[in-house]
Amino acid sequence: MWYASIKNKRYNTVDRIFYDAVRVLLNMKDSAFRSDILLLITAAIWGFGFVAQRAGMPHMGPMAFSAIRFTMGAIFLVPFVFFERRRRVRKEPHSRPMDLGMGMALGAVLFMGVTFQQVGLVYTTAGKAAFITGLYVVMIPIAGLFFGVRAGAGTWVGGLLAGFGLYFLSVNEDFSIATGDLLELAGAFFWAAHVMLVDRFLRNVPPIRLSFIQFSFCAVLSAAAALFLEDTTLDGVMSAAVPLLYGGFCSVGVAYTLQVVAQQNARPAHAAIILCLEAVFAAVGGWLVLGEELTSRAMAGCLLMLSGMIFSQLTPLVLSGAFNRTRGSRNGRKN
Repeated sequence: MWYASIKNKRYNTVDRIFYDAVRVLLNMKDSAFRSDILLLITAAIWGFGFVAQRAGMPHMGPMAFSAIRFTMGAIFLVPFVFFERRRRVRKEPHSRPMDLGMGMALGAVLFMGVTFQQVGLVYTTAGKAAFITGLYVVMIPIAGLFFGVRAGAGTWVGGLLAGFGLYFLSVNEDFSIATGDLLELAGAFFWAAHVMLVDRFLRNVPPIRLSFIQFSFCAVLSAAAALFLEDTTLDGVMSAAVPLLYGGFCSVGVAYTLQVVAQQNARPAHAAIILCLEAVFAAVGGWLVLGEELTSRAMAGCLLMLSGMIFSQLTPLVLSGAFNRTRGSRNGRKN
């Protein structure tokens, strides 16, 4: 276990608190319940991450914000990359060119998803952005049709529910759709592609290494775009320091690590439901922190979308008999 290799090292206060908290959770006797707790924390961190991303937009451009927060996320993973490499040194003494290529390809898709999401947050609320982004869980099995993977009835029912929910959430009385909502919807397609690529690439590349490369490359692409498209000032960065720290170290670094640990022993059905709660946490966070409110029509749309997401995830698991089985570690979306 990764914690065993670092528990005797010295770290600063924040790192020590984080590692001690993870140690307590890892020592729980019921591994499935422990995984549920970790996944719930992950969903909460990702949900409030939308709030942090929106809170930083008045102070700096979306590209610069993404560049800094993914740089922070990559830095957070440095010790984990080191320890993972030490564990694998006998089998894989050096990083392979294939690892770099896959990580960069994944980073490019991540950059597109993040860019649409971050720019969209300039024009829409954190809660609406999270629910629309969450549609990627419905898009993935439908996209599988292009690769010869059949989608079951549950997927189509879930997709219809989510589609009706999107209509109530985003389509106005004059049948127009807000710019921010359209951008978030475009980003959801890239998040779906990202998850599908992660599932394929993890068969060949260690998860920590893959994420470090993709976060780093996403940061480079975001920085290049910011250099040409935005005017970033030190005052702006300092004003957005708290959202940046949360978005970088918590949303990218901590939440990713918790997800990897949790999904080693997670029940698929539990994970599907809990991670869908990310959008709920975002809506609650937007209300508490930013004073955002949803109309009754929008709330009905959110409920339909959440139902569609959960239905599309649970139906295949119930039919396959995997509802209560645990699964191996798999990597999902990184917010």
